[in-house]
Amino acid sequence: MTVVARLSLIFLVVTACGPATYISEVTRGASTSIDRARSLQADRYAPYYYTRAKEYLHAAREDAGRADFQGANRFGKLAREAADKASEDAIAAAADPSKRPLEDPRPHRSDAPTKLAPVKDE
Repeated sequence: MTVVARLSLIFLVVTACGPATYISEVTRGASTSIDRARSLQADRYAPYYYTRAKEYLHAAREDAGRADFQGANRFGKLAREAADKASEDAIAAAADPSKRPLEDPRPHRSDAPTKLAPVKDE
């Protein structure tokens, strides 16, 4: 094997590490964790961590679109951790109603006026 071929092979291996890690960390890991959290109704029982996971996944995909795979992998890891926490909280909230997020205590008034304020005529 010539020196040029060896250097080309090393270059290909080194440059392929970022996208390969992105595929395993973000595409498979974080997306699967978020799908699992969604199936456990984390958007209802653990809205903070579920939203956090979705936003981190969005940031990871944005960074990957700019070929910043190191940043994408970092956001992918954060998305996976937040999704796992959302899944844990959703399981706990489903089992114990006292651990559910607070709902709006204000009653919804059905007798509230539905008409809009009149527009000022000129």
